[in-house]
Amino acid sequence: MPHLFEPLTLRGVTLRNRIAVSPMCQYSCEDGRATDWHLVHYGSRATGGAGLVLTEAAAVTPQGRISPRDLGVWNDDQIEPLARIVHFIASQGSVAGIQLAHAGRKASTPPPWENRAITLTEADGGWPVVAPSALPFDRGCSVPTALTEEGIREIGEAFVQGARRALLAGFRVVEIHAAHGYLLHQFLSPLSNRRTDQYGGSFENRSRLLREIVAAVRNVWPEELPLLVRISATDWVEGGWDLEQSLEMVRQLLPLGVELIDCSSGGSVPDAKIPLGPSYQARFAEQIRRESGGMSGAVGLITSPAQADQIIRSGQADLVLLGRELLRDPYWPLRAARELGQAVQWPVQYLRAAPAA
Repeated sequence: MPHLFEPLTLRGVTLRNRIAVSPMCQYSCEDGRATDWHLVHYGSRATGGAGLVLTEAAAVTPQGRISPRDLGVWNDDQIEPLARIVHFIASQGSVAGIQLAHAGRKASTPPPWENRAITLTEADGGWPVVAPSALPFDRGCSVPTALTEEGIREIGEAFVQGARRALLAGFRVVEIHAAHGYLLHQFLSPLSNRRTDQYGGSFENRSRLLREIVAAVRNVWPEELPLLVRISATDWVEGGWDLEQSLEMVRQLLPLGVELIDCSSGGSVPDAKIPLGPSYQARFAEQIRRESGGMSGAVGLITSPAQADQIIRSGQADLVLLGRELLRDPYWPLRAARELGQAVQWPVQYLRAAPAA
């Protein structure tokens, strides 16, 4: 069986190991443009040995940002700062990926260190929010405007243009964000989608937008480069989106050119009871991998090298995505290699600190 430090090939891209930086918003952009913070933040994770460095959610429209400080790919001015980051990541032996997203009804909020339980007003730098249906996410959040079919088509085209800009910036992996209660997940879940047109009601209708966006992005994303999709495998709420629907959707996405399913969960409603624990979402990655025949990634409370290695060795997932643990320690992959007895190349500048062979 493969192990954590065995390379992983996704189409024409080979990752040096099975460790990925999970997309984590930094809320540090200026009008959607990446800053020096992002260069250092992502660059240090590449230097630290991660095989794949995924950026935070990059909004495909200004209205699709979670907060006013979010990363964006809605205009060409945002390409150059991203290209600088991509170049440095590649120089360290890692692969750069970007997550394309639209926050839907969870847009226009303050950064998390402020009050995230509200929607910013236009006077506070916010904007009107949109969603599949006119249902607010929580108390204190504004009621979104239900998208027209024309508005849906415009957002689909924005994902395509975001992928085009990502390619110009040099990214070699693109991930479509359809999880955590953001717009594409809002269409999938009956908890947030009460539409009666071709984008609501049945499973086929609720999943239509994601299928359309995947197919359209795949048409502009080079054949040799992988396309990933992050999903919430379950809403953790009765009557919501669940694993059975996720499996059916994955079976439809794989023939459209999706290379790997990044398996997370939750986010549709604020009061879901989620049974948190070590590797609590890895079982979703395992079942999707086993029953769909596609590749999967596991994420969620994965902290120790032995734990991550076991997920790969046992066949639960093909890739392990780390979030908070890589915030705490950008050099976690180097430490993990030492603990697991795997030989990896340290940056030459750090060789004096490398453990003896």
